Amino acid sequence: MAVIVALGAFLMTLAGGWAAQRVTDRRHLVLGLAGGLMLGVVGLDLLPEALHAAGGEVFGVPLALLLFVAGFLVAHVVERLLAVRQAAHGAENGGRTPQVGLTAAAAMVGHSLADGVALGAAFQVGGGMGVAVALAVITHDFADGFNTYTLTSLYGNDRRKALMMLFADAVAPVVGAASTLLFTLPEEPLGAYLGFFGGVLLYLASAEILPEAHHKHPALSTLMCTVGGVAGIWLVVGIAD
Repeated sequence: MAVIVALGAFLMTLAGGWAAQRVTDRRHLVLGLAGGLMLGVVGLDLLPEALHAAGGEVFGVPLALLLFVAGFLVAHVVERLLAVRQAAHGAENGGRTPQVGLTAAAAMVGHSLADGVALGAAFQVGGGMGVAVALAVITHDFADGFNTYTLTSLYGNDRRKALMMLFADAVAPVVGAASTLLFTLPEEPLGAYLGFFGGVLLYLASAEILPEAHHKHPALSTLMCTVGGVAGIWLVVGIAD
């Protein structure tokens, strides 16, 4: 059952990527919505789940929050190092490095893989739990597909690479769900990963996606897309709970 439900997540991820491609003439709206979706996923979905699952404290601070900050800093350091290296070789592309986009998209794939594992584990607990998690995974995988395609293409990668990462993100939850037929991932490592990944996403949303969305089009419609993205994730989380 978990694998069958994961096929629905596969289709929703592709639908999100298709939507990101079709509105290229409204790029600022796409980026505004992507930033809102990413902010909503981090603050309302990933971080609460990480805090619940990771457990434990280090010098009085929850491990999930430490990894959240570490993820933010790692994303910042990696992007700056890649930008400096590219500029030194005279290959600067508007200040954006394609490797960062591919790395961020790969992290989205890892998140979708974790979604599939969580889906399979939920169905092992019981049907009711499985249905609740399935609703959350399927609905927010639309946002995952949207963000994966947007992140990859925003950093100067060609359409072929963006589609490749989108397909990998779509397949990931199916693979994750199928893997639970063989083993079960411990809760604490999964929570730690989600905390770290949340920090990476927050950096990309706040330092890259949203500034780019408002750079040339500081319009109210762009702002409303961002708010709408956050509200949409809030609705998804509320329904799932």
